Amino acid sequence: MTRRAAGVWCEQAMWDGRIEHGVRLSVDSGGVVAAVETGAAPRPGDLVLNGVVFPAASNAHSHAFHRVLRGRTHTGGADSFWTWRQAMYQAAGTLTPDLYEEAATAVFAEMLTAGYTSVAEFNYVHHQPDGTPYSGHDMELALGRAARAAGIRLTLLDTCYLAGGFGEPLAPEQLRFGDGSAQAWLQRLARLREAFEAEFDPSEASIGAALHSVRAVPEEALADIAGGLDPELPLHVHVSEQPAENDACLRATGLTPVQLLGKHNLLSPRLSAIHATHLCPQDIELLGSAGATVVMCPTTEADLADGIGPAAGLASAGVRIALGSDQHAVLDPWLEMRALEHGERLASGTRGRFAPADLHQALSDGGAAAQGRRVPGFAAGRMCDLMAVDPASARTAGADPAQLALCATAQDVTAVVVGGVLAADRGQHVRLGDPGRLLATAIRNLDAAAGVQMTETVSGAKA
Repeated sequence: MTRRAAGVWCEQAMWDGRIEHGVRLSVDSGGVVAAVETGAAPRPGDLVLNGVVFPAASNAHSHAFHRVLRGRTHTGGADSFWTWRQAMYQAAGTLTPDLYEEAATAVFAEMLTAGYTSVAEFNYVHHQPDGTPYSGHDMELALGRAARAAGIRLTLLDTCYLAGGFGEPLAPEQLRFGDGSAQAWLQRLARLREAFEAEFDPSEASIGAALHSVRAVPEEALADIAGGLDPELPLHVHVSEQPAENDACLRATGLTPVQLLGKHNLLSPRLSAIHATHLCPQDIELLGSAGATVVMCPTTEADLADGIGPAAGLASAGVRIALGSDQHAVLDPWLEMRALEHGERLASGTRGRFAPADLHQALSDGGAAAQGRRVPGFAAGRMCDLMAVDPASARTAGADPAQLALCATAQDVTAVVVGGVLAADRGQHVRLGDPGRLLATAIRNLDAAAGVQMTETVSGAKA
């Protein structure tokens, strides 16, 4: 591990929505900002960051294994989230603990070089493909070790997944996700927390909780979980991603997914509702009154044709907005910020729905809060997790530094700092090297395990 510098000096830094020059951070032994100076010069031994420096991105929603689907699910014909889901199940069925650790290490390395320094990993691949448990928490520990290898902070959201839909058993391809009952999941979750506490420092890897969705967790199980889940744990739930989910929930319960969660006292400040694309006004009011977070994943929602969620309306109602990369159709926090604003513009016909500072707030503070983690940035008590951007690239040249959220991409990230330590330098992971090489190897090994034969194409025809 690279030595932590006593100080980090930033040529320019975006702090509370304004650009400051010569910002120097003193960093304690835990990687936390101890003091901040502005108009300062770098001192001997400081880590020097040129360009414009921002709080690092906090990824509030990830499925690491979905990365293998990038560029492979576009058939050219009529398609939807539901047809995409079949390809996702095939990918999930291939995973073993060793293959998943290799793949997740590569994904987390790509994530870190793009500017993310923490991730909420929404994991439901718990058991062997036929549903038989591993001897230990093999899949979960594989993800923890992958995050440690990549140097990214992990909040592993252990996911309850009990049903294949309202009143439906798990399908064969879902068997490895299920624990049989809410009580069995709660018991495994408790053992998993003990296993993680024994192997990982909580600053590098910790456990949270998730319900896959109200269609995958029967209503009677919601009541058990509400009464048995540790109230200190972050709780994440996929909510109203598709109109069909809302329709099925209304038919089965007479309530929307948000209303059903509210009925069982699961709406609170610790709740993060993922996607929340198709909400009614009462849903928005309930989420705002609860002080909940909504995690939007705009590039995934666009890729899956989910729709455009009511981000500005949610924010106005008091909901905290966070951002995630979900299936990693792209891994670029700058594009997630821009897609959030662009979605609002397309839906409303009005520009400037979110100020650049609001976008960074969602990207950094919102995501960290959703994970139950200390937020990154430039104030004493924050984590010294930072990303530096080149303000003179082909994409950013001439831009107001405070408006780089509207033009920069991950290609412009020149340095990523985790806890005061340089972790990525111009797209290369300091310890692991080129993420593209890691990904190519991991995906090739997954393909081999699945028996996939990749074919070359010549002028659009299969060779």
